[in-house]
Amino acid sequence: MFVYLYIDDLSFTRDDFIMIQDFKQSMVKEFEMIDLGLMTYFLGIKVKWCSNEIFISQIKYAAEVLKKFAMEDYQLIDNPVEHRIKLTKEREWDLVNPTYYKSITGCLRYLTCARLYILFGVGLIRWYIERPRSSHLKATKRILCFVKGSLSYSLFYSFSQNLKITGYNDSDWVGNLEDRKNTTGFVFYMENATFTWSSKKQSIVALSTCQAEYIVATSCVCHAIWLRKLLEDLQQK
Repeated sequence: MFVYLYIDDLSFTRDDFIMIQDFKQSMVKEFEMIDLGLMTYFLGIKVKWCSNEIFISQIKYAAEVLKKFAMEDYQLIDNPVEHRIKLTKEREWDLVNPTYYKSITGCLRYLTCARLYILFGVGLIRWYIERPRSSHLKATKRILCFVKGSLSYSLFYSFSQNLKITGYNDSDWVGNLEDRKNTTGFVFYMENATFTWSSKKQSIVALSTCQAEYIVATSCVCHAIWLRKLLEDLQQK
């Protein structure tokens, strides 16, 4: 059985119904708890059950973020990051309030739980949270405009007997102009469903595009091995 606990919110999963019932009874005896049944909303993530299908989204949380930062009336944008954008720390733009900037980027960071398509952009703007400038805030608000246009997007999962995992990876080249490091990105699918994803700056400076691709391939393979072990723990070999 896998149990997930965040402060006073708890969820758990297992393919054994009797074990689930025993676990519920033992927890109720020890703690004051309320059984809410199948998960429908957990930490800002909405879960919708339809027969053998599941939809996971952050529609409500995303709408709250747009309202919080007064972005409800802004123009819709069809991509979260400007093509070939190169942000820097020392561009001649005015400094902006770092607390305000951190608040926006923090909300966007949590939105990546179910919105993998903004992950690269969010990672990019988080490089500048200490001394953000107008150009950085502009890039941040662009992501919010994209979120507004993709508000109803959800992750879709359906029942399948074949849990084949397929992964894809890629790397940019000199994505950060300050330290010359690249960004590693990969995504894994279980059948046709997006399962896990990552976008993060590489820890070393690559001397060529070939080396950058080897670095991202290594990270992807390590993650694939971890996923295989996780499925074994879930008895889904």
